[in-house]
Amino acid sequence: MSRTLKCESLKELDVNELARENPFIKLVNNQRIVEVPELILESGLKIRNFPIAYKTWGQLNATGDNVLVICHALTGSSDVSDWWGPLLGNDLAFDPSRFFIICLNSMGSPYGSFSPLSYDEETNEPYGPEFPLCTVRDDVRAHRLVLDSLGVKAIACVIGGSMGGMLALEWSTIYGEDYVKNLVALATSARHSAWCISWSEAQRQSIYSDPKYLDGYYPLDDPPLSGLSAARMSALLTYRSRNSFEKKFARKTPSPWQKEKSRQVKRAAHSISEKSLQIHNDGHISSESKRPGSISTTSSLNDSNDESITSYGSTTSLSSVTGELKEVKPAQTYFSAQSYLRYQGTKFIHRFDANSYIAITRKLDTHDLARDRMEYDEDIEKVLNSIKQPTLVIGISSDGLFTFSEQEFLADHIPNSRLEKIQSPEGHDAFLLEFKLINELIKNFLKENCKTITESSPVKWDCSDLNNEEIKNSVFGEAEEVTNW
Repeated sequence: MSRTLKCESLKELDVNELARENPFIKLVNNQRIVEVPELILESGLKIRNFPIAYKTWGQLNATGDNVLVICHALTGSSDVSDWWGPLLGNDLAFDPSRFFIICLNSMGSPYGSFSPLSYDEETNEPYGPEFPLCTVRDDVRAHRLVLDSLGVKAIACVIGGSMGGMLALEWSTIYGEDYVKNLVALATSARHSAWCISWSEAQRQSIYSDPKYLDGYYPLDDPPLSGLSAARMSALLTYRSRNSFEKKFARKTPSPWQKEKSRQVKRAAHSISEKSLQIHNDGHISSESKRPGSISTTSSLNDSNDESITSYGSTTSLSSVTGELKEVKPAQTYFSAQSYLRYQGTKFIHRFDANSYIAITRKLDTHDLARDRMEYDEDIEKVLNSIKQPTLVIGISSDGLFTFSEQEFLADHIPNSRLEKIQSPEGHDAFLLEFKLINELIKNFLKENCKTITESSPVKWDCSDLNNEEIKNSVFGEAEEVTNW
């Protein structure tokens, strides 16, 4: 159980009661959810009595300034121990014996904060696709209200990777060095690139194309699982590198265990047609299909008045496929890389909501530190120059999503910054996989810039809910470990 302070100025909500309406909340252990009375979003819309979920470790000191704010990535939760567990513990980068560590769940996420799964008091129905656009800046301002209620006077360091890095940059830009003392940004960007926006669009289109999407008004007990699974598979390809996949999978055939995990154990084919159908539809999630009683071979264009278009069946030759099934040995068409993607797609649909995925990817698209900052002439370099805090920027050599050049851009224009490059073949996910190196980088940065806290006497705290295994099968993080696949 993580130790938290009594929240006096914000109403605490019953997590179990909320979980009756939103089952995803139950996936996060020991988090708290408070009700924020009011916030005006960047769009000008005013939201009232909305929830924010968070989880803490350690104790707030008497001066309220030993605070580490950890910001989660796209599909993460408030549970840092799940996705960055090896960094959390005594004498580690996130040391609860000296720091008060807090992670707040971003709006749009299904894990407890205000999201498409929240209920609209006017309709008594979930917001669903009518959920208002919430930006990265909206998140930071909502989270600040929670910190104020907990008695936080200053943030010793704000730390985040990927989407979390966007929040970290906004924390530093909005509130400045008087409130945010230090900044660590990993594998992120000053503004969301056209490349990232395009990947998000492709993933959303996967969801939209699912017949069960129903413009976002789908029932929770029958959501667009195929579309969400496909979106997750596409996303995973952006989180790793080509060489990472090639080294791990190459052209290997999946084992029986992998087939079972990816739910690809097939029934035996009894005819050549069935065998061909299996190969063609391999990986397609659907009920058992049957050949239609009759197949129209006439183009839909025949509905027009153009009499020159005729049925293909009457003008083309007829072909045939013959042979005995036992002699059919087609070339390999099913590989372990496919089984891995299918397994992760299946895993994801049991822990995430399609409307939430759309809402958060749109949040990413809004990210631009220079947007609407007229005091800096909407000039991204001027905005970055305004960040005066000591800053550690960490980039991944093989990151194809948030490229290393984007980390160089941050470091080049943030005056008091240092750039570290992680040599890893794992792509973007390395910021969640290279635990030892990232722990040392952040730990040394905090020792240098938060000496009063890191050199203070440790305070005993309850660590019963931590899991510090080096390799962990994350429930909520972007990283889906392939080591044992």
